[in-house]
This record gives sequence, C-alpha cells and structure tokens, in this order.
Amino acid sequence: MGKAARRKGKEQRVRGGDAYVDTFLGMCGTGASGVNPDAVISNLSVAARCVSLRSELLASVPLCLYRRTKDGGRERADDHPLFQILDCMPNPNMTAFEFREFLIRSLDLMGNGYARIERNARGQVTALYPFPPGMVAIERLASGRLRYRATDYNGVVWVLLQEEMLHVRGPTKNGMYGLSPIQIAHGALHLAMAHAETAEALTENKLQPGGLLMYPNQLNPTAKEDLRKGISGRFAGAGNAGRVMILDGGAKFEQLSFSPNDAQFLESRKLGNEDVARIFGLPPTTVGITDKATYSNSEHEGQALVQNALGPLAARIEGALARCLLSDAGRRSYYIEHDLNGLLRGDIEARFKAYRIAREIGAFSPNDVRRRENEPPLAEGDQYHMPANWIPLGQVRLTQGGSILPDDGTQTTGAGA
Repeated sequence: MGKAARRKGKEQRVRGGDAYVDTFLGMCGTGASGVNPDAVISNLSVAARCVSLRSELLASVPLCLYRRTKDGGRERADDHPLFQILDCMPNPNMTAFEFREFLIRSLDLMGNGYARIERNARGQVTALYPFPPGMVAIERLASGRLRYRATDYNGVVWVLLQEEMLHVRGPTKNGMYGLSPIQIAHGALHLAMAHAETAEALTENKLQPGGLLMYPNQLNPTAKEDLRKGISGRFAGAGNAGRVMILDGGAKFEQLSFSPNDAQFLESRKLGNEDVARIFGLPPTTVGITDKATYSNSEHEGQALVQNALGPLAARIEGALARCLLSDAGRRSYYIEHDLNGLLRGDIEARFKAYRIAREIGAFSPNDVRRRENEPPLAEGDQYHMPANWIPLGQVRLTQGGSILPDDGTQTTGAGA
C-alpha cells in the first residue's frame, strides 16, 4: 500500500446511511401492500394503538435524575440542571411529555430516536431538540466514533459528533442503526395489511353482488347494458327498497348469499390483530382485543404490560440517556430512572394492605406511604416502627417459667414476654 493510500485510509469512514435506507426500503416493499410506518398506522388500528399506548404510558410516568448517597441509598437530584430538562421542559417549544412521546414513537416506528444536545460553557445540558428519524444519517469514523448528519424541520443541515446527539436505538445489526418492530416483523405485518386491503375492497363493492339475472337465451351487449341501467334506476337505493320486480322473457332472479364468515375471513383478521399486539409485546386486552378477556386475566395482563413491554423499553431509554447526557464521572454519581410504580399499583384496598405490611415490618414510614399516594408529609411521619415483641436474636433468652434472662444472666420477669 502506497503513502497516498495510507493517508487516505486515515481519513476513511464507513457510511451507513445509504445502505440503511436501501435495506429499509427493501423491507417496506412497494405498491399498495408496502409495509411502511405510515401505511401500518393508517390501516391497522391495533398497530396504531400499540404505538400510542407504549409512547403515552411511558411518557406519562416520572423520569428522574437520582444521586447516589454514601450510605448506599439515593436521593432526587433536583438541584442538577439535567433534572429540569428531563422532568419539565427539554426545550422552549416542548414539554417533557411531548418530547418523550415523540422519541418513543420514533423508536417504535423507525427504530431510532434522535435529539440534538445543547450544552453551556460548563458542558451541562441545557436543551434537547428532536430530529425527524428519517432525516439522519450516521457515519462511523476511522477512530470508531460516530458522526451524525441531520436535517431539522427548517431544512438546516447539522453535522454533529456523538457527544452532541442523543440517540436511542432499537435492536441493531451494525451498532449504528436500530430496527423497529415494523422492520423486524414486516412479513407478519404484510399479511395483516393484505387482510385490511381485502376488507376495504369488499366494503367498496358492498361486500357482494346482490344477485343474478338468468335468461334462457343469450342477450346482446346492448340489451345487457339497458337491462342493467333499468334495474339500477328503478330498484337501487334506499327510496326503492321493497318495490316489486317484474321480469319477463323467461328471466329468473337468484339472490346470492355470501359472507366473509364463509371464507373464515373475520377469524383471519382477528388472528392478524393478535399478531400485531404480539409484535409490539403488548397483551391483547390492553389494545382492545377482549374476545377472551376476564376480570382476572385483564388485571394480570395490565401487570404484564409493565413488566414485559414498558420495563425493557424504559431500560433501553434510560441507558441511552445516561450514555449521551452524563459524563463518565457523572455516571458514577448519578443515574436516570423511570418510576413505574404508579402503573403497577392495584386497587386502593390492595395498595393499603401492602402499605400496612410494609409499615408493620419497618420498611415504610407514614411519610413513605403518603408520598406514594401524592399526599403531603406529616411533621413526625418519618419515624420507622417495628412490632414490640420482635427481639433481636442473641440479646435475650426465654425460660420455661416465662422469665427473660438478659445477656448478663440477671433474671427478670416480664409479663408481656
């Protein structure tokens, strides 16, 4: 290899944008049955509900910055500038809910969520500005670092290093671009889209022809057209319903009886809807599929929604936020976490039974309970209690006569022992 080639190799970078676009378009397909995010959301109501449910639920729970304390505990770092960015307003034009909802929808539909990081002179994050996920290309430099070329909503092109871009990616094949559930399961979604298009075609054709007119002799094309126009003009429409049809010339009318149930079409559509819910990891009852719903399984599926769908999604976002918004030193002292406890709470009776048990074993104080119920703390509510008959092992022993022998061997009689 010559010197020129070696010099050129130092500046070599691997471009992933074009290859990714080609792969994405190949997955989406072409024509009326193309599986792309807009088509899926527009034609499959279950898919639209899956995306909105995941984004709205996770955007509605608190997302907080915590500081590790010396005793191994944690505290809310509400004095840190990043806390307000995550909890209140990431930029002057969006609330925290709107920003996080946009980020999660971009992740579910396109596999990637992007936002430009704005910092002050001290390196602290002051704002996050989102980018359309389809307008960002990634380059891997020779050093292994990533560089982003992004176009914002005003048409301005930005060239940003990885420290300047918040990037939440889905499951990835190359470590740069993430894949969305639509891309991963485009084959199954293609079948559901085909069912939706078939239903649309049946609806446009009024589901079936009304009947057949059969003549013993062949009619010429002119006679057929005149007969069709005459019947449509006299008997079609709501105003002509119930009129008596009189046919001559040996004509016989036979009504057709065809329904989608005969081809098990409706069952296929139900299975397609369940497949869509399965692709996004959501229990069927949470997206409106209630054919097999009962009171007990609906409650358990609500918990499965948090544990199997929102929990992994929250961990993916938390990891990306820590990687992009915190420095190496900051990650040793701070971490970012969603509070999913509100989604896991049961009814009020079940909650207060759990609170009572936690109070009795000394795990919760009265103020701990009140904070979880969004109530103001009490003046003396931070004290922890335990049952009076709970005595640490090794401190005393009980005799047969009901006496308590302390460690020094002196015998005392305890009526409540």
